[in-house]
Amino acid sequence: MNVAPIGVFDSGVGGLSVIRAIAELMPEESLLYVADTAHCPYGARPIDYLTERALCITAYLQAQGAKAIVVACNTATVATVATLRERFSLPIIGIEPAIRPAAANTRSGVIGVLATAATLGSAHLAALIERHTDYHEVLTSACPGWVEAVEAGDLESAATQALVQAHVQPLLDAGADTLVLGCTHFPFLRPLIEAVCGPDVHILETGMPVARQLQRQLLSRHLLAHAHSPQYRFLSTANPAAQSDFVRHFWPGVGELGYLSI
Repeated sequence: MNVAPIGVFDSGVGGLSVIRAIAELMPEESLLYVADTAHCPYGARPIDYLTERALCITAYLQAQGAKAIVVACNTATVATVATLRERFSLPIIGIEPAIRPAAANTRSGVIGVLATAATLGSAHLAALIERHTDYHEVLTSACPGWVEAVEAGDLESAATQALVQAHVQPLLDAGADTLVLGCTHFPFLRPLIEAVCGPDVHILETGMPVARQLQRQLLSRHLLAHAHSPQYRFLSTANPAAQSDFVRHFWPGVGELGYLSI
């Protein structure tokens, strides 16, 4: 069972930012990734729809022998992770915006959160903010178009630069010195975000904290792989050929890129 794969899913390719952290921290673990690209973006979907997709994909990953599931999507986590944990006995690892580290890092007391509208409107995020930011101002931006730009592989164009500038600059103008990337797609736009922010602004991702939590869960259940050559598979509910260049660039070790009809 130790050499069984870790199942990871997201609405598209955004969860590859989490995959990179998992592979860095636990290089002997096999990974099976499902990009639910046919139903992307999740941010505009109702909760019932997201729950149905999450249950379907998790059941598939379990049937493939996954020893743990990582919900590599902030929107899917807040909408579905509680249900998944009720229905499945294997470890389910969710993801959440790095509000607590942001509160510890900020010097100005102003934090900016970049995420989808669904994440920003969730009770889960509201609870995180209330719990960890008593003396801070938290500003948010829903960043429409960012997920779509990443899914299209449009990471450097003038249009994407302008899109990033339009949502980051107002947060900086309001005094934010710490930005939370509350969507797994957004780290792929980090070079553009850094170009707007300059070197004095903290930018926080959640890939490595999720990888560490996954490692703790596997260790506590004696499920860590040892002395094992990992296998990496990428499956998409849309045409994987359209994503192959992006996937192989950001996940060089990936083997199979396949189509998944679920």
